[in-house]
Amino acid sequence: MIKDPREIFINCSTHAVQQLFNQIPKGVPEIGLQVLDPLKIPVLNVIQGGRGPVTVNASLDNVTVIGFGNTKILYNSVDPKTYDFYTKLSLPRLRIDGNYELLGKILVIPLRGKGKCWFDAQNLDINVKSDVIMEKHDGFDFFNVTDVHVTFNIGGLKLHMGNLFDGIKALEESTNEYLNANWRPVADSLSPILSKTIEDIMLDILQRVFDNIPANFFLGDLEL
Repeated sequence: MIKDPREIFINCSTHAVQQLFNQIPKGVPEIGLQVLDPLKIPVLNVIQGGRGPVTVNASLDNVTVIGFGNTKILYNSVDPKTYDFYTKLSLPRLRIDGNYELLGKILVIPLRGKGKCWFDAQNLDINVKSDVIMEKHDGFDFFNVTDVHVTFNIGGLKLHMGNLFDGIKALEESTNEYLNANWRPVADSLSPILSKTIEDIMLDILQRVFDNIPANFFLGDLEL
């Protein structure tokens, strides 16, 4: 209950969100919630410009994301006035597969390519702020998550991009080897891009969940 003492409410809220994420691999067919691990996303677009170590214009399509079914919710709170969510979660692994198109620079390496790719991140600690407005449908109140803001720490990153440099194999392999051998500065350089990707994924998941479950399921004493 949102009127409970804060510590009790946070404990209950954290438990409720954990129970929700536990259902992600199975889905909840009775309320129309499809399986979200693996999660299918048609398109992810990323533009990271500027003078820093990363200048990228990239897109991913036919994206498959694996890992959110193993989410551990460490903390969840809800602002009693705005209903914005504040969540801390950890993921042992987040794997993203898809078809990419890329033109840009990462660290000192100019990159261009179009083909299949994967990114495999390990041991992520993620902080999420979800912007929420309340909406009413068919007599029920629903949380409408309008935006998601993410910061994170990462414990490891492996990646592979196929068909780099028009399929010049030696250059493609050496580039992928370099990026993997230097995964920490690569991950730091890619942080805005990875944050945007995680934000898009989290927004997709939360919208699918909260579009299907009335807000009173999460906050029994909700008063609007």
